Amino acid sequence: MLISRIQKRISKFSEMVSHLNHFLHFSPVVCERATVMRNPSSVSLKFQCLSSSRVSHNVSLSESTHSSGSSCSLVANRVSRIARTEAQEALFDYLHFTRNLNFTDAEHISKNSPSFVQSLLSEIDTEKDVARSLTRFFRYHPINEFEPFFESLGVRPSEIPMLLPRHLMFLSDDPSMLENFRILCDYGIPRIKIGRMLKQAKEIFGYDFGVMYSKLQAYENLGLSRTTVIKLVSFCPSLLIGGVNSEFVELLRKLTGLGIVNDWIGGYLTSNNTYNWKRMIDTMDFLKKLGYGEEEICGLFKTNPPMLLEGSGKRVYALFGRLLKLGLKMNEVCILFKRNSKIFSRKCSRNLLQAVDFLFEIGMPTEDTAEIVANHIEFLGSSTLKGPKTVRRELKVRNDGLCQLIKEDPLKVLRLATKLKIKSSDQVACPNPSKHLDKASFLLGLGYVENSDEMTKASKKFRGRGDQLQERFDCLVQAGLDCNVVTDIIKRAPIILNQSKDVIEKKLDWLKNRLGYPLESLVTFPTYLCYDMDRINLRFSMYVWLRERGAAKPMLKLSTLLACSDSRFEKYFVNVHTEGPAMWESLKASSASSFE
Repeated sequence: MLISRIQKRISKFSEMVSHLNHFLHFSPVVCERATVMRNPSSVSLKFQCLSSSRVSHNVSLSESTHSSGSSCSLVANRVSRIARTEAQEALFDYLHFTRNLNFTDAEHISKNSPSFVQSLLSEIDTEKDVARSLTRFFRYHPINEFEPFFESLGVRPSEIPMLLPRHLMFLSDDPSMLENFRILCDYGIPRIKIGRMLKQAKEIFGYDFGVMYSKLQAYENLGLSRTTVIKLVSFCPSLLIGGVNSEFVELLRKLTGLGIVNDWIGGYLTSNNTYNWKRMIDTMDFLKKLGYGEEEICGLFKTNPPMLLEGSGKRVYALFGRLLKLGLKMNEVCILFKRNSKIFSRKCSRNLLQAVDFLFEIGMPTEDTAEIVANHIEFLGSSTLKGPKTVRRELKVRNDGLCQLIKEDPLKVLRLATKLKIKSSDQVACPNPSKHLDKASFLLGLGYVENSDEMTKASKKFRGRGDQLQERFDCLVQAGLDCNVVTDIIKRAPIILNQSKDVIEKKLDWLKNRLGYPLESLVTFPTYLCYDMDRINLRFSMYVWLRERGAAKPMLKLSTLLACSDSRFEKYFVNVHTEGPAMWESLKASSASSFE
């Protein structure tokens, strides 16, 4: 009896095991837990516990867009800054200590992936110990490291799913991508711009060892500075696909033939434009057909770089075609352009085309419009007209009456139709016009377009007279930096020139002679010059002390040492050595006394 009962139980147990194996084989998901989506714009996490010898977990960001009035923003607001900081530090610890990602990469990812950090916080109770909760979370749920990595490079969360590699979770699983990414960083390309390169030319991140650097070097061999190459490949990553772009080489050759140096082009490239090198070449040939000589074309490009680089010369064709449609002959258009070269600027061309539209809208005959444009092109290019409806209301006329008034005295009526009101001399408040002009001249020298919104914003950021700003700019060049490099640095961190020349020189001396860093390190971290000397002296003294004892890697990036908070610096650069805290206090005491 007893034996038969035991045999029956063993039989039932065997059946149960067999059933369980069958279940695991056909249904790998044995438990599934998903957080409730609060809003389409919130970030959701989904975990799958798979029955295999190697446990696999997926953490994915939902494809969504942010809504200003969404409940996600309310949830984000409820999470304190302290909780977010602790989450960033927990993510850093996981990437650096658990996944063995180097310090700089782990720090950048943790600090520049806010959406991913928010998604992690949505999975834990933020009222409790955030760091401890996330440490436990990472232990059982390895994350897809490509998501925070791509976000830290400037890729929007909604764009990340399209870029994620299949069947990979860890950055170390794709050594080619990591290697090419680090080559770009070491070359000087800002990490935040690498995301754009990833989206537009993903294939370049699959190059074998050494290929990426050889392609960058090939463009330097054309006579371009490293700063110009950085801008080129950042804004036009397709240049790194295949061999050296033959159309770009031809463009450089033509510009050199005009007397324009190779690096000129690098001073005016922006992320807002796309560049068609072939169209630029055609534009230069087209201007020659219009009767412009090489010196004249050179003058046009130097005084108005956007004419060639903004739209890749498209504006020239647009203006030419529009005037031909008015009935003007080709030779008449050529003469107009040669006499009024300023018409190619962004503002003047826009004003002229708007004036033509204004005249057509009020019913002005084509031949009369052509005559007005031919006789008053300079005024039309320099003035912004109000809308026809406003002008009719102010002059109390209809379209036919307005047309008649313009035919009788075009300039008089068009002046009344302009938005700009001419002030009398006693109304103009300009306590020191020479200072304004000097400052404007300095900004024009940096490459800002005259009267543009960018120039207006820049004018508010720079403090001091034009001659003072130029003096501070020159001291950076005299220190050994290329002029184009300095221009790029100043545009990215205008506050640098708000310091005195002596302060700037002192910081440069510390960087080069006391700290042993090359001046080129300012390309990737220009805000070094914005930190006060006390912070620079204190932190680098501690770092040098650690480095001498083998407790820190040599030549860490400036941003790693200066940009982090005091508590973070103490955690990773003071407490890592048994004598570190005592040395730190000693350095702080000596620094306080030396900078009094």
